[in-house]
Amino acid sequence: MRHGDKINNLGRTAAHRKAMLANMAISLIEHKRITTTLAKAKALRRYVEPLLTKAKDNTTHSRRIIFGYLQNKEALKELFGTVAPKIGDRPGGYVRVIKLGFRRGDGGETAMIELVDFNEVYNPNAGKVKVSKKTRRGGAKKPGETDSGAAVSTAPATVAVDEVEIEEPEMPVAVEEEVMAPAFEEEEPVIEQEAATEMEVVDVAPAEDEVADVAEETAADETVVDETPAEDDKKEDEAV
Repeated sequence: MRHGDKINNLGRTAAHRKAMLANMAISLIEHKRITTTLAKAKALRRYVEPLLTKAKDNTTHSRRIIFGYLQNKEALKELFGTVAPKIGDRPGGYVRVIKLGFRRGDGGETAMIELVDFNEVYNPNAGKVKVSKKTRRGGAKKPGETDSGAAVSTAPATVAVDEVEIEEPEMPVAVEEEVMAPAFEEEEPVIEQEAATEMEVVDVAPAEDEVADVAEETAADETVVDETPAEDDKKEDEAV
């Protein structure tokens, strides 16, 4: 019984099974398609797909890990040079298994295992340009946000005044005269009136000051004139 036994040993020891799957993986990478029994094809699929995923990261570390499984430099060169660039956009499922029926000799069920991207007959998307679809798992996009989540400012954009030339509409000459003439006629009297008031203030203020000064001077002169004859009269009286 095989209770809990998920690995098909394929009737071989662990070392024999490991070497057989490595050789089948090398053949699959070099020829892109091989025919074997259905049990071996299913086992090979579980063995080679992790290696193809690792090959999409073309680094020295990845090359050394894969070489530890395959132990073949030519297969490694083919894997990283031809296979990896073609399967780079595929997230998984690099190989397919197609049943071919039973063998005539022993009645074993056979199958063909191949790389999906190298079969142009079964691949309906062969030769077409793949367009990456953007999905948002964070929910609907909020107003004022871009695809990257950055907020977009809704403030109006400032425009440099020096770079913008505003063309004013041309008005007819007759209309300009009718509109602008009353404005000049109303402003002229106001200007003349203000100038006249300033003139009056300037003329009146110095006149009052001059009158006061003249009055004081005349009063002083009168007192002097009145005192002089009185003193002379007293002196004459005393002399007499």
